[in-house]
Amino acid sequence: MSVTVRTQLLLFLISLSSRMGISRYIEDNEASDGLYSLLSLAQKRESEDFIFRRPLRCLDMLATDGYFTFVASRPQLTCAAFIIAEPSEVISLELTDVSIDCGAGDFIKMFDGWVLKGEKFPSSRDHPLPLHQRYTDYCSSTAPGATSRSSQNVAMIFFRIHSPDSGFTLAVKKLHNPFPCNIMSQSPEGSFTMVMPHQRRNCSFSVIYPVEIRLTELSLGQAKSNELSPQRQLWSGCSGSGDYVELLGGNGVDTSKMFPVADLCFSLSGLAQMKIGCDNSVVRLVSSGNYINRVSFQYRLLEQNELPKTRENNLDNFCSVE
Repeated sequence: MSVTVRTQLLLFLISLSSRMGISRYIEDNEASDGLYSLLSLAQKRESEDFIFRRPLRCLDMLATDGYFTFVASRPQLTCAAFIIAEPSEVISLELTDVSIDCGAGDFIKMFDGWVLKGEKFPSSRDHPLPLHQRYTDYCSSTAPGATSRSSQNVAMIFFRIHSPDSGFTLAVKKLHNPFPCNIMSQSPEGSFTMVMPHQRRNCSFSVIYPVEIRLTELSLGQAKSNELSPQRQLWSGCSGSGDYVELLGGNGVDTSKMFPVADLCFSLSGLAQMKIGCDNSVVRLVSSGNYINRVSFQYRLLEQNELPKTRENNLDNFCSVE
């Protein structure tokens, strides 16, 4: 990971914690210190053979393979660690050296996705598994350890430990994913292509920043076009086609609760682009399973003077589109 990418990721983590409500978990600034130290810690990983190890904090964000050990110095009742990988990766988690008292109320739970302010990413309508199967509960497991593998590039763990000196080690390993689906971007700028080959599945690409999105290529069913027109955007009606792309905006991470900005389900001419002034901007590909669907797009962070001005007494004060 380059210094530039690490810097972008660091800014992403700090911005995410302040804007999406993670900061309420921070205790004694230890998690905050962890975010600012992530850049220097990443620089210590000099080769693929290097085994990365460091302490795990009550609130933490992990973006590299390695072993992360948590040891409670006092009761820690509300802790979480968010794990993020590259868009084309999934995450394998394994718990080892666990020393907690499940009977006293301690727990460790791994989750396939993220939970922020009570909202889940990916949403239940986009994830291939039912909600209860996305949790792996160490205290309910009959095996000596517990493992979990994410369906996308984000995962997390929740844990509660009452007794000092109790804890565990979390092993994180990132694996290649040939067909990425439901991605959380680490950066406010970039480009991506989502491909869904003959699968009845919905895929979202989330950018937790206000951004401009430019669709550069769209192939849905038999129709294919690399020229899209902003004048021909649809505001409703594509959902009946079974194969379409929609742009969403909102201030949470659950796409089912976000505002539908536009949807596209047929060939157009020109270039489609839209500025979404929300905390979360999403490109969502809906597929019937009958075709190979593909959408390519670019995104960039909106400048301060491009952000919509706040309007008083308006429900869209904090999330506007144009």
